Amino acid sequence: MSLNLTTGRLKRLRVARRIGGRPHEARLHAGALVLPCAIGRSGITRAKREGDGATPAGIHALLFFYLRRAMPLLTAWRSTKRGDLWCDDPRSFLYNRPLRAPTRLSHEEMWRKDKLYDVVGVMDYNITPARRGRGSAIFFHHATDDLGPTAGCVALRPRDMARLLPRLARDAVIIVQ
Repeated sequence: MSLNLTTGRLKRLRVARRIGGRPHEARLHAGALVLPCAIGRSGITRAKREGDGATPAGIHALLFFYLRRAMPLLTAWRSTKRGDLWCDDPRSFLYNRPLRAPTRLSHEEMWRKDKLYDVVGVMDYNITPARRGRGSAIFFHHATDDLGPTAGCVALRPRDMARLLPRLARDAVIIVQ
């Protein structure tokens, strides 16, 4: 278990594929908590490409959270608003960056009707510098109830996310192996 010694909060979350499971089935280890999670439909990769459906391996800081509703437990958060988008267009200089509607660029909508993005942790993957075509919009967000595959993100069921968020350190990282 890795704790931030000054706050007693979880600093390292480890994601590992479930042995014998389908490529998108994984476990998130957070101290003593072990939670089922969903990853990309293609599993984990070290050679991430836009649209490959894989979750990038590595150590990714949780930079900040987008929240549909304020949560005082999280210090680095932004309120999600209708019109918030995330650019996934590798032809654009805004690739893997937030932007606002309207736009003609390919993008992810941050305000989703299915509520999967009610809580979105922006993972520090391909952010600085953003390399076009190497993968975008890699988030830590809510999963479907059946833990269906993501497009490359790490996802927890809402009830598990609610258990985990109050325990996270401000400088938490997700280690994908």
